[in-house]
Amino acid sequence: MIRVLVAEDQSAVRAGLVLILGSAPDIEMAGEAADGEQAVALARELRPDLVLMDVQMPRLDGVSATRIVVGEGLADVLVLTTFDLDEYVFGALRAGASGFLLKNTDAKDLIAAVRTVAGGEGIVAPAVTRRLIAEFAAKPVREPAADPSVLRELTRREREVLSCLGEGLSNAAIAERLEMAEATVKTHVSRMLGKLGLRSRVQAAVLAQELGI
Repeated sequence: MIRVLVAEDQSAVRAGLVLILGSAPDIEMAGEAADGEQAVALARELRPDLVLMDVQMPRLDGVSATRIVVGEGLADVLVLTTFDLDEYVFGALRAGASGFLLKNTDAKDLIAAVRTVAGGEGIVAPAVTRRLIAEFAAKPVREPAADPSVLRELTRREREVLSCLGEGLSNAAIAERLEMAEATVKTHVSRMLGKLGLRSRVQAAVLAQELGI
């Protein structure tokens, strides 16, 4: 079972999310939070597998809450919001979120996204992916670019995997491209994240884009 904590300040929206996720046979609702501070507190108490996190919430915003939850290793975070503005996207991903979806995502895709993130993959809504690509292609990122020297710690294979992550490829797609077992890809991703001090494969994808590899 995938234990999910839903953090959303609008009670009607929260109830809808709980209803949708609770309908899946492999998803269990661990709890509900009405603001960012409560989300962090419940994540510490309940230790869910995943937090479905709204961005704009009272007391503590979703990006800050994500940074705490991921930083303390409490759970993976899947951000869900009505906003696809760049500052929210980059803020959430840099905070360590494993995925970013818009609230117009249908029920089937929402459930699939929860399963994907819980399975160790990252996911970003197609509309958001286009914004990310456009952002990197059109102008420098708002924060200082990463130091290319961080790649020195990586093996050739790990660099190839990082490059694939930068293209948004799944583990299965990476395995096919690099002609290796999917389990081997997962091992490379895990080791690479550890060497780079990153918390999620989505952060690795952002780094790959920044470094242009």
